[in-house]
Amino acid sequence: MKKKLISLMLAFAMALSLAACGSDSGSTSAPADSGDTADKSATDAAVFKLGGTGPLTGGAAIYGTAAKNGAQIAVDEINASDSTIKFELKYEDDTHDAEKAVNAYNALKDWGMQISLGSVTSKPCEATSAETYADRIFALTPSASSTATTEGKDNMFQMCFMDPNQGSASAQYIADKALGTKIAIIWKNDDVYSKGIHDTFVEKAAELNLAVVSDTTFADGNDTDFSVQLADAQTNGADLVFLPMYYQPASLIFAQANSMGYAPTWFGVDGMDGILTMEGFDSSLAEGVMLLTPFNADATDEKTAAFVAEYQNRFGEVPNQFAADAYDCVYAYKQALEAAGATPDMSAEELCDLMIEQFTSMTFDGLTGAGMTWDASGAVSKSPKGMVIENGGYVGLD
Repeated sequence: MKKKLISLMLAFAMALSLAACGSDSGSTSAPADSGDTADKSATDAAVFKLGGTGPLTGGAAIYGTAAKNGAQIAVDEINASDSTIKFELKYEDDTHDAEKAVNAYNALKDWGMQISLGSVTSKPCEATSAETYADRIFALTPSASSTATTEGKDNMFQMCFMDPNQGSASAQYIADKALGTKIAIIWKNDDVYSKGIHDTFVEKAAELNLAVVSDTTFADGNDTDFSVQLADAQTNGADLVFLPMYYQPASLIFAQANSMGYAPTWFGVDGMDGILTMEGFDSSLAEGVMLLTPFNADATDEKTAAFVAEYQNRFGEVPNQFAADAYDCVYAYKQALEAAGATPDMSAEELCDLMIEQFTSMTFDGLTGAGMTWDASGAVSKSPKGMVIENGGYVGLD
């Protein structure tokens, strides 16, 4: 009787064990909700695990949130289509901090990330690109634009313009359109994004005989009072001020220039995109600001109009360039994976080799450019568009 009772107890224990393991049926379902953005619409099928890090909280959250939202729209569209390529998307918050970005990257690697959207901003992406290179995970960042992001890494590619390209293109545009005769530059000297654009702008401006009459800088800790920089620009008669920086310090510069009665032509870069949705900012201060960007939300082509409408419907605001670049990243991955005959059971390293081959040979049409190509350095080739802020929105100059 004792033996029979023991046998029954053992059988019951085995049944419990099997029941506990039975939930693992090869599904790629997302882990328990921890604030991530894992796409759960494709978790019942074989999918490619696509991850990225970005500032979803903090001062740069406009960028990270926009990239996450744009990528999610693309993933949802693709997963709802008849494409054999399906994605599961997961973003981790890096708060625009390099150390936190590496921790976020490691969380994605533990999750099983096969291909990457890198990081949204440059300094964090420089840190995570070193990790993707070492781990042989292919990465395509929507918006990290410093040269150090891709330098020496054959598997790190960019959807956005590199910083040197933005600097030289801005100088060329100012010269071609005769936008200013005396130019001032205000830039952030401890930020790789700002410094990279500044340096190539100065070089190109000299080549084009543009008169740079004021070149002043700032760093973390003295980035709230710009009276000295603005006074130098005004005293030297600058009629155009070039601002290679993100929108947060630019918003203060516009307000302080207004209070001192200084009204030059303002010319910014893609990091300025997002200023119109910055909480607490008086958008009228940005009226007339010009910048180069690869995306125009006011464009009337069918693809752009559909994306803008969907973004506004979901998130209640007009998408910026970061959202459009991330949307393009996902569709570029779809094209590359299809062309390579890739399957979700492939390892990250196998996919990495295939993606390098595809991205260095394919041509891609997206929201942010037609006929885009990439060279072996990971840099994208596409044409920027001139924009001006009018009546609280972006209007094309070309």
